[in-house]
Amino acid sequence: MIAASPFPSLGIAVITHRAAANLPHCLPPLLDAHARPRVLVVNSSSGDGTVELAKKMGAEVLVVPRNEFNHGTTRELARHVLGTDIVVMMTPDARPQNADLLANLVRPVLQGVASVAYARQVPHEEAGFFEAFPRSFNYPQNSEIRSIEDMNRLGPGAFFCSNVCAAWSNSALDEIGGFSPTLSLEDVIATARLLYAGHRIAYCADAVVAHSHRYSLAQEFRRHFDTGYVRAQQRRLLFTDSGDERRGAAYGTAMMGRLLRERPWLVPYGVAHLVTKYAGYRAGFHGHRLPHRMKRSLSGQDYYWQGWASPPDSAVMQQQPRVIT
Repeated sequence: MIAASPFPSLGIAVITHRAAANLPHCLPPLLDAHARPRVLVVNSSSGDGTVELAKKMGAEVLVVPRNEFNHGTTRELARHVLGTDIVVMMTPDARPQNADLLANLVRPVLQGVASVAYARQVPHEEAGFFEAFPRSFNYPQNSEIRSIEDMNRLGPGAFFCSNVCAAWSNSALDEIGGFSPTLSLEDVIATARLLYAGHRIAYCADAVVAHSHRYSLAQEFRRHFDTGYVRAQQRRLLFTDSGDERRGAAYGTAMMGRLLRERPWLVPYGVAHLVTKYAGYRAGFHGHRLPHRMKRSLSGQDYYWQGWASPPDSAVMQQQPRVIT
């Protein structure tokens, strides 16, 4: 755990691509925060004015080539550039909802009770049911601290974390080798390694950001293809005997139950929504034998397959520690 300190250094890395429209909502509360953190906007060469606007607003800027962007490697670079005791990872579409966001988010790390803490996400006001429901399911109203012992209760859900807004102890990340190169889920992978190393994770329900997206069924398929692909790579690290099935079943049951009670006319789309997500996940989970071109066509991140020379899937799987339950 990070040692408690009255004067820790704090940095925020905002990972961006074509984010000029989001920066006026995201950056001011961070730049004006009482803690006066360093704010670093990392841009993957989007060319839409994000870099220029970030500089004008007073943030530091780091540009990486789009074909070199990687969810894990880019964040690893950002935390080393910042070099602060605590580094907050954010996405530019996360809009702070309370003035005490940073103070509430970093408190468990400062107090030494956790090495990573993540914020509560609520949907944007205009969000529909299928954008809002995942927020209520994954981000309850009560805060909690989790450790590796919670795998008995939650399975892989014990490792849940989101770099949409999360604070990390830099020294703890150093201990586990930092963020790994990965197609997605760099936050979950790092959290699992921290918990296995004896650290804890805090969910801070009093640190709130608005964050939600309206995805088409095709986009949902691609997103869940990426998730399934990475979870298959990381199965030794992330899975208990039940894999992801228990949490997925709970999600589907809760969503359909609410639809039946509140919006029964949306049940047919709800079924299609769940089937699409599951199909994408299973395609990704078993996608390691697919030709490279097909993986790229099914993925939501074509740039990953163009520019990132990832290790063979079998090598990645062998690197992971065996899960003991």
